[in-house]
Amino acid sequence: MGYSVFMLKPDSIYDDFPAERYQFPKQYLGRAQHALGDWIVYLEPKKVPRSRGYFAIARVEKIVPDPSSKERHLALIEPGSYLEFALPVPFNVENEPVERGLLNDKGGLSGRAQAAVRPISPQDFLRIIELGLGDSNPVLPRMDEDAIQPGLADVQATYFAESERDRISHFVSRPVRDRAFRGNVLRAYDSRCAITGLKFINGGGRAEVDAAHIRPVEHNGPDSIHNGLALSGTAHWMFDRGLISLSDDLEILVSRQANDPEGVRSFINKSGRAIPPLSEAHRPHPNFLAWHRQNCFKA
Repeated sequence: MGYSVFMLKPDSIYDDFPAERYQFPKQYLGRAQHALGDWIVYLEPKKVPRSRGYFAIARVEKIVPDPSSKERHLALIEPGSYLEFALPVPFNVENEPVERGLLNDKGGLSGRAQAAVRPISPQDFLRIIELGLGDSNPVLPRMDEDAIQPGLADVQATYFAESERDRISHFVSRPVRDRAFRGNVLRAYDSRCAITGLKFINGGGRAEVDAAHIRPVEHNGPDSIHNGLALSGTAHWMFDRGLISLSDDLEILVSRQANDPEGVRSFINKSGRAIPPLSEAHRPHPNFLAWHRQNCFKA
């Protein structure tokens, strides 16, 4: 058991869904088993146009043969463990690789950098998540979420005395995950409510909009932009209670059980469709939308 890097290409031939599974050829089985029960970091190679570098972490729950291919295996991700970085981490920082373990005895990059699945030292893994989940998130919390929470002062005071694994546990804790998820979703939607189309910034410079999970955390929904929507408080309340939902093409669906369906329709934006994120790559994933329609929406 140990930390690992899983390389992932957007146009890969493999059937990857990073919040749920990572498919790999059987020659990588031994390396992948090193990560069983522990954390991995996802990496887009430098040669990928506009590469995000290291962009997310997840925990490997199981490794099983792929039922669709005798030549491949699947690393199954622990539900709810996937977390995208607030700030993707480039392969090189200050002219040297973030993974210091990739340097050879002469200070050059070793051939290990080409391995799609490889172990990573606790020190390198911690360095990456500190950069990806650190406090430089530019999206301000809605209310007082930036205040130090009870108990965190003691954690910070002993921060450098803790082991790498203790420090990593802090970065994957729920408060840090919530902060990173909110920042990612609000940036993706430019702090604009996807249902109403309205963008309100209060006097303190904070966006009056929530980051809503489409598939909730308590139902193993991942902290992924593809599982998120920027919603005003009222829209968030209606979405969580199944009074509204979205089709795969983002049509806003209004429940017949709403006590004031016309009032709801007057509340949503005039197009009748949710405002998409700024980038097509960040659109809600159909799997999460289908889960909400099947499990939450009161049709």
